[in-house]
Amino acid sequence: MITTSMCILTGFILDLILGDPYCFPHPIRLIGNEISGLEKLLYGKENEKKGKIARGAFLTIIVLLSVAIASVSILWISYRLHFLLGIIVESIMCYQVLATKCLKDESMKVYKALTKGDVEAARTAVSMIVGRDTRVLDDMGITKAAVETVAENTSDGVIAPLMYLCIGGPVLAFLYKAVNTMDSMIGYKNDRYYYFGRVAAKLDDVVNYIPARVSAYLMMAAAGLSGMDVAGAYRIHKRDSRAHASPNSAQTESVCAGALGIRLAGDAVYFGKLVKKPYIGDDIRPIQYDDIKKANRLLYGTAILMLILGMGIRITLYFVLSIK
Repeated sequence: MITTSMCILTGFILDLILGDPYCFPHPIRLIGNEISGLEKLLYGKENEKKGKIARGAFLTIIVLLSVAIASVSILWISYRLHFLLGIIVESIMCYQVLATKCLKDESMKVYKALTKGDVEAARTAVSMIVGRDTRVLDDMGITKAAVETVAENTSDGVIAPLMYLCIGGPVLAFLYKAVNTMDSMIGYKNDRYYYFGRVAAKLDDVVNYIPARVSAYLMMAAAGLSGMDVAGAYRIHKRDSRAHASPNSAQTESVCAGALGIRLAGDAVYFGKLVKKPYIGDDIRPIQYDDIKKANRLLYGTAILMLILGMGIRITLYFVLSIK
């Protein structure tokens, strides 16, 4: 338990320092490639609905089994070869499931382009981190999209994998990332994926249910530590945390909106179609470019609080089990 705790802490620090180097082969990209390959193999005919849920479920099972076998095997072989090698490999695996610096860096590309007055560059930068169509967005729409993605991904990109790391080490965290990656690739409620991706989407809802709510309350605490509006964060969370169709997506987004005193969400265009969405938060003031930086402060504060909480629980359990 102590060894894994040390690896989690090392991985967290590596993530804050290095982020996601594009030249480094990332295992999540390998999982994405596996999902794409299996989709081509299992999807079937476009207009055929029968059996799509079953084939999508089969894809989900294969991906989870392969990720579990691969991650367990890598750890087992590494520790068998040498204890120090095992620590290094486990630390790298912990680092690779986290996305704190990457999320901040990508959103700050949007901020820097906006402050330079280059709306086209900002539109391109935000298109890399959101799923909606960005061609129709003006500078305020781009800013809002960047703030929303930082707020939402604080939960499933940082807090949830960190929580699963603290519970079950890198194996459980990689299984979580596999579910999250499947949802981001085949979990859409459109004509192509409504049936085929249903199991992956529902599983993602389940594995994110508790982490999303923990993330929301930790973000409220981070808002307080950052001098933001904690009362507003709590009020908007209580009112708007179920505003999205997903049971989890609006948890941290509502906290962020309340803490900053801005209104997020609303209608958006996906795959060329306008999707009607309720607003989150109150339109107390216009959104500003600096809100991207404030959302990142909430991201980092929430991540550090989760690390402290997770490490505290692990250390407490270690001493309790040692006494017994």
